[in-house]
Amino acid sequence: MERVRPLLIPMRGRMVHDLSGSVSLQPYGQREEEVIYSVGRAALNRVLIEEAAHHPTVDMRFEQMCVGADPERDVLRFRDHEIALTPTIATDGAGSAVRTSLATAQRVSVREEWLDHDYKELTIPPNGVLDANSLHIWPRGGFMLIALPNTDGSFTATLFLARTGPNGFASLNTPSAVEDFFRREFPDAVPLMPELTSEFLTHPQGQLGTVYLHPWHVGGSLLLLGDAAHAIVPFHGQGMNAAFEDCYALDALLDQHDTWESLFAALARTRQPNTEAIAAMALENYTEMRDTVLEPAFVRRKAIAMELERRFPDRFIPRYSMVMFHPEIPYAEAQRRGAVQAQILIELDSRRNAAGQLDAALAERLVNEHLAPLHQSRD
Repeated sequence: MERVRPLLIPMRGRMVHDLSGSVSLQPYGQREEEVIYSVGRAALNRVLIEEAAHHPTVDMRFEQMCVGADPERDVLRFRDHEIALTPTIATDGAGSAVRTSLATAQRVSVREEWLDHDYKELTIPPNGVLDANSLHIWPRGGFMLIALPNTDGSFTATLFLARTGPNGFASLNTPSAVEDFFRREFPDAVPLMPELTSEFLTHPQGQLGTVYLHPWHVGGSLLLLGDAAHAIVPFHGQGMNAAFEDCYALDALLDQHDTWESLFAALARTRQPNTEAIAAMALENYTEMRDTVLEPAFVRRKAIAMELERRFPDRFIPRYSMVMFHPEIPYAEAQRRGAVQAQILIELDSRRNAAGQLDAALAERLVNEHLAPLHQSRD
């Protein structure tokens, strides 16, 4: 019988590779269930399509290219035909044709902030060397290589690097330049990438950016959701989750509104503060991943945060854990509490005794004074 591959791969933490080849695990959380799942996009799309097909009122049409919306004429335009626009929920991704058409018609305001760093995906075949239940990171200060596990035992490696400059993509334009760069910066990864040079020179170079849209809707005719409304950089692994949360919030609001316009407006009011918060935290996480994960102060404060969570589970949850493992905590609240907690960690780190031990009394005072209880059940 053919063995069925799992759809999801649980990752328990980050395996950090320093320049010498030493590897250390930084756990995501401290409970068995606090793992992050790696999922193949094609497999997820298949599951979602199959689930949608079970609903008799859903009519799925493939090979239909949407080219924009015209609210004045109340039409949604496709490559070779038009349909009625009202009501439409557009989820056509970061490069949304609907959003572009609305911006061109000056019906919405769009701000796209592009990083000066790009990315390129490479392949690490099954090897038995890399831990298959971890995200692997090679942080190098200003840039990094990561590797995510796939269900076939391979890894998708991604290089995030400045677009220009001596250590940028523009300078890596010959086989020897690519080989020299990887041998210098990622020596333990090179033997795991037999097609490195050919893949690097032929694979596309992608851009990274954040999309800010206002408003998310045009009256009661049209609402944009997911990446079409709030695309973010991938460094917190929350882009897809944020889109699913849009859907969850919309469903929760449906019975509270009598018109599409009031529903669409309420959804935007509910979600925008949270999507802007996760956009900011995703950018901050890029700096953390590429620059600070190997710094002693970062490692110390992460350990202190874990200890505070064990001592004060109803008040102190590390910001990363709030975002990744606590869907009941909105992104905006995680961002707000995270800023408070960061100051607590700095003070406690600076007040450790000669043996490096935490000042327990000070910790209790700071947590109780600055962090209100979360009033949640913790198993």
